[in-house]
Amino acid sequence: MTDSIRILMCAPDHYDVDYVINPWMEGNVHKSSQERAVEQWSKLHHILKELAQVDLVAPQKGWPDMVFTANAGLLLGDNVVLSRFHHPERQGEEPHFKKWFEDNGFTVYELPKDLPFEGAGDALLDREGRWLWAGYGFRSELDSHPYLAKWLDIEVLSLRLIDDRFYHLDTCFCPLTGGYLLYYPGAFDSYSNHLIEMRVPAEKRIAIAEADAVNFACNAVNVEQSLVMNKASDSLKQQLATKGFKLIETPLTEFLKAGGAAKCLTLRITEPVLDYVHANEPIESRIIHLEGHLLDAGTMNQALDLIVENGGSFKVLNFNLGIERQSTSAADVRVSAPSHEAMEDIMGQLIDLGAITPEKEVCDIITETCTKAGVAPDDFYVTTIYPTEIRVNCEWVLVQNQRMDGAIVVAKTEQGVTAKCKILRDLEVGDRVVVGVEGIRTARKAEKREKRGGEEFSFMGAGVSSERRVELVVEQIAWELRQIRDRGGKVLVTAGPVLIHTGGAQHLSSLIRQGYVQGLLGGNAIAVHDIEQALMGTSLGVDMQKGVPVRGGHRHHLKVINTVRRYGSIAETVEAGVLTQGVMYECVKNNVPFCLAGSIRDDGPLPDTQMDLIKAQAEYAQLLEGTDMILMLSTMLHSIGVGNMTPAGVKMVCVDINPAVVTKLSDRGSIESVGVVTDVGLFLSLLVQQLEKLTSPYQVA
Repeated sequence: MTDSIRILMCAPDHYDVDYVINPWMEGNVHKSSQERAVEQWSKLHHILKELAQVDLVAPQKGWPDMVFTANAGLLLGDNVVLSRFHHPERQGEEPHFKKWFEDNGFTVYELPKDLPFEGAGDALLDREGRWLWAGYGFRSELDSHPYLAKWLDIEVLSLRLIDDRFYHLDTCFCPLTGGYLLYYPGAFDSYSNHLIEMRVPAEKRIAIAEADAVNFACNAVNVEQSLVMNKASDSLKQQLATKGFKLIETPLTEFLKAGGAAKCLTLRITEPVLDYVHANEPIESRIIHLEGHLLDAGTMNQALDLIVENGGSFKVLNFNLGIERQSTSAADVRVSAPSHEAMEDIMGQLIDLGAITPEKEVCDIITETCTKAGVAPDDFYVTTIYPTEIRVNCEWVLVQNQRMDGAIVVAKTEQGVTAKCKILRDLEVGDRVVVGVEGIRTARKAEKREKRGGEEFSFMGAGVSSERRVELVVEQIAWELRQIRDRGGKVLVTAGPVLIHTGGAQHLSSLIRQGYVQGLLGGNAIAVHDIEQALMGTSLGVDMQKGVPVRGGHRHHLKVINTVRRYGSIAETVEAGVLTQGVMYECVKNNVPFCLAGSIRDDGPLPDTQMDLIKAQAEYAQLLEGTDMILMLSTMLHSIGVGNMTPAGVKMVCVDINPAVVTKLSDRGSIESVGVVTDVGLFLSLLVQQLEKLTSPYQVA
């Protein structure tokens, strides 16, 4: 027996499964045998008495889970942090454990009553004494970890649990003598697994399979080289043996019904303090402010879910609910994260939702200077499609040239401070680039409770419409197109060759001819197949009237390319009277600018195709300026590219037979987008028909 190690246990005099507070208890209420429970606990007690000194705390009637002494608190030296149980069913245990600790000479620290922490069930010392592993996610809150670091003066490493079967850290994680670790990786998120791998060398990690995990192999008591647990597979036994551990199995099936085993039934109360180990401050907390229709638009739920899903924790400090139908709500939330990196990631996503740091908290953004052209400083803020403002000299400055996936460059001019988006390749040496997430806010247009209200038409909310709704969607889009045209607005089309194959060319040509389109974006293929149809009646060698391939038709697109190259450009082919119809013809005749972005698969290409990708992107961006609506017609590549270059506020209609394309565009987050899953030729045909039904004073020049 090792006299220097003391373990606290509680006899199962009142043990039973009286309620359900974890998945293991489901279906086991009052199905535990008191006789077998006493027998199994007694065997464990006997084994541990052979290995260490065992102390007992008196069981109390009405608190059946008091037998799980691991949850009484967390001890280090003469100090103990008393547990704050998450569930009311266990909160009555706290005063009994507190009295035992005080009677035995420990200094007791108590957390705020509304801050759950469940002792050594969720906090396990590295057996070399170097740091404290602390779990959170189900029973203990992340915000309890700074208290542990402060009161126990030890570095805390926070691990997020994501599988509710392993609701306490000690159900899936067991530090062992010699710096070894027995654990089940599937119980943790990716950040936590990465942290484990950084701190524990591969040769020291013993990762177990799910079959061993559900037998609570990690819920083991380690005394020097001895390891006491409920059950282990042959392969795990072999692994432990090769590491020098002596495994002692003792059945604890009655306690598994309540979600516990050997470690849960014990609390090690002799944990030595190492003079060279001290606290760190890994937990980072910030306060955010949210405002808008937080409940009915789902913003509040999105924000809180985002925090938790990214490994953080939160506390709602105040929530002012709008009391009228049109009133907005406001909330202040304290966000906590296990590291600075995790906090930056969470904050970046919260900013996308419209969250801001209260103005009193920050007066200026942080910038760093570019030292190499085309390379941003580390930790630069990545822009989104939403209008963005940055905090400079305690005032908000609007960012110009808003677009997705850029950096924000701040400059001083005679007119004052300016800020604008730049893509990475355009950054210059000396540019001051915003880094981090302090002092940044985005403006997201709040969703209306009514889609129509007092207006005749209000554009559809983001979503994907199935074919049975095509007519309704087309009616709404046609109305909006007419409004944009009549007020002198701008509509761009980005389209792929499928538009030609499905017979949509004549309809798009009609839209261009009637003044509904002010720009065309696409690739080499749409122009080639449009001209092929105009000159030869085929598209990719298929007769557009009969729908069958024609002999030698696979060569048609190359003949078309050769013809245009002979004349020098599409416009010159039109001027020569060779090209007399089709989409490209209408663009030339109606002075509608177009940009054809090339790719590695292009034949020819046409002389008008811009094969320099960087120049093509720049031409796309130039054409997109001032756009009111974009029709994205059956082209995944160009639709997604254009979507990424377009700021919020531009209405987008994505039409594709492939729902994955439509969904991807809808997922950009713009509430002024609609996706239509249908044949693009059918869509354009219905659109032209609907426009013909509308009346307008507009006259074609």
